[in-house]
Amino acid sequence: MLMKEYRICMPLTVEEYRIGQLYMIAKHSQEQSMKGEGVEVVRNEPCEDEEHGRGRYTEKRIHLSSRLPSWIRAVVPRIFYITERAWNFYPHTITEYTCSFLPKFIILIETKYQNNNGSSCNCLGLTDEELTQREVDFIDIATDEIPDKQYQASEDCTKFKSKKTNRGPLAEGWRDTHDPIMCSYKLVTVKFEVWGLQTRVEAFAHRAIRDILLVGHRQAFAWVDEWYGMGMDDVRDFEQRLQEETNQRVLATPSSENLSMTTASPGSTPEPSPLGPSPPMDFPRRKSSAGSGTPTDAPSTSKQPDSQ
Repeated sequence: MLMKEYRICMPLTVEEYRIGQLYMIAKHSQEQSMKGEGVEVVRNEPCEDEEHGRGRYTEKRIHLSSRLPSWIRAVVPRIFYITERAWNFYPHTITEYTCSFLPKFIILIETKYQNNNGSSCNCLGLTDEELTQREVDFIDIATDEIPDKQYQASEDCTKFKSKKTNRGPLAEGWRDTHDPIMCSYKLVTVKFEVWGLQTRVEAFAHRAIRDILLVGHRQAFAWVDEWYGMGMDDVRDFEQRLQEETNQRVLATPSSENLSMTTASPGSTPEPSPLGPSPPMDFPRRKSSAGSGTPTDAPSTSKQPDSQ
């Protein structure tokens, strides 16, 4: 098991980021989806939990056979998808990734958002044992390098300046001086308990997750003029429209070899989820997940950018 806590600062407030994140995820999912591959939204509906209150439950299927490295494609079916289940009790979210073909593979992401520059020592309320296992990795949307194939000049935060908010460009060290500023604290645990492949798969998963977090958060800021000023109803309508378009793309050419994929024609309504009418609330709960997040001096491994 490999556990890392990613901290991603944004030149936004926590409330602004709530809208920006939903907008970014919907738009990014649509851009990354094509015939037979991409993000299929199975469920997106309200949920409620005794501990966390009212929230939003989503279930997605991420079809990505052709995007896997060759050494993974060699051991998985040609038609392959990962199931994402997420419970959004903003500013606290829980996300789980599983694969039916690989029952011993799981990614668990627990996130909290705070209006600071990543200075909370134990925002997620980890136990002393978890703190000794945790590696902290600061992701800088301005200065961290991204893969060449994912670079877009319009999303370069060192060059982008928002017309609506007058924020940006972001220079080195911006996290120490920018106002407003908020931080996404993401505890990511990857488990793949298969002898001979565990270390390699867990390390690959964390590299992929880091790249996704970096690109996604760069986009959330670079697209700020597109979503700034939207309310929750506005962004939910946008989300619904793009999800319908995305599903049509992904399900446009269903394969006869993949009997588990939902078959749908453009404009049709996806079949009801076999999970039933109510969102499942059996999300993974760490024993310490209800912790207060009080800062602690317990040791942890920390990886920070050179500017720190």
